[in-house]
Amino acid sequence: MSKYTHIVVPEGEKIQVDATGRVQTPDTPIIGFIEGDGTGPDIWAASKYLFDAAVRHCYGDKRRVAWMEVYAGEKANQHCGSYLPDETFDAIREYAIAIKGPLTTPVGGGFRSLNVSLRQQLDLFACVRPVRHFEGVPSPVKEPEAVDMIIFRENTEDVYAGMELEEGTAEAKKLIDFCTREFGWTIRPDSGVGIKPISISGTKRLVRAALNHAVEHNRKSVTLVHKGNIQKYTEGAFRKWGYELVREEFSDVAVGWDDCQGQPGDKILVKDAIADILLQQILTRPREFEVVATMNLNGDYFSDALAAQVGGIGIAPGANINYETGVAIFEATHGTAPKYANLDKVNPSSLVLSGVMMFEHMGWNEVADAIITALTRTFKQKKVTYDFARLMSGATELKCSEFAKAVAENF
Repeated sequence: MSKYTHIVVPEGEKIQVDATGRVQTPDTPIIGFIEGDGTGPDIWAASKYLFDAAVRHCYGDKRRVAWMEVYAGEKANQHCGSYLPDETFDAIREYAIAIKGPLTTPVGGGFRSLNVSLRQQLDLFACVRPVRHFEGVPSPVKEPEAVDMIIFRENTEDVYAGMELEEGTAEAKKLIDFCTREFGWTIRPDSGVGIKPISISGTKRLVRAALNHAVEHNRKSVTLVHKGNIQKYTEGAFRKWGYELVREEFSDVAVGWDDCQGQPGDKILVKDAIADILLQQILTRPREFEVVATMNLNGDYFSDALAAQVGGIGIAPGANINYETGVAIFEATHGTAPKYANLDKVNPSSLVLSGVMMFEHMGWNEVADAIITALTRTFKQKKVTYDFARLMSGATELKCSEFAKAVAENF
């Protein structure tokens, strides 16, 4: 008998996580999915079709995914009476891996953001966003192929985890008075105020994940991005602690800029950049950046700006991962686009590519590679959904479901 009230557990096996956070994937892993709101059901149906086809293509009958629906968002509210049921958290913790469509946060109270709540309550500290260009995908820049980098964005601190008080409340006045009295700070009395935490432990585990990725994928550089020239004890400390970690744990494979004068030899070069300067440099010289580690708000800006350079957020994958526990949620990075809901119209590529990340995390690299190869062929054939078709000459415009089938035909 299932211990869950609404979740039906299919026949299959649990993914196991070892002491180092590495996942051990059985031949029939149980993986949770959240359809999502708005266009979520459309892109999930297309993505699931493609995932199952890719697994069959690579492994025949030897392996398959046992999909388990878990609930969040509007569907959860209808079925479970809550936008984010407790059993959703329990199931994701128990089965380690889930994939989700976009969610709408209800207006008027409860959760500040369903996505943020999932990340923080499951301690998914790394938001991982790889950005690369696929030949044939329209782009607003001259050399989109120059972009090939991955953003590691801290998920549990900074402004998204910040505490704030509303202007005019007694609590805001109390904090302003305290800061004035104790620290001599000048804060306008008609201000809303907030606290932005950045910790040593949060910084180092995020930078550690970025460095481990660079080592495992033969990347040549890691860039720490911050606004430390102004916020010296939060963002500046992020930079400082990141370089400390290089010396403490990675000195055999990596070296900081100041410790080698920019000449790392055969080691990974760890450097840093001011946030506003990096936003310019990812346009003017993107080849200089491979792995980027940064805080939450900076990472939000960079990952979306980079996505625009390679075709838009509709093709941008993402994952939220705790590399210590192995728990991970892979997700479409765009919104719910409710005006296109149930029209079988939108581009499923963000969720499809998030699935590629999921299969890589599981160790099913053959499936990930097969999907990337088939996607590339499909884009070159100019078989695309409406968002790309309107920007391309000679394109064949396909529905969301038709696009998934076209990709599957290219395995």
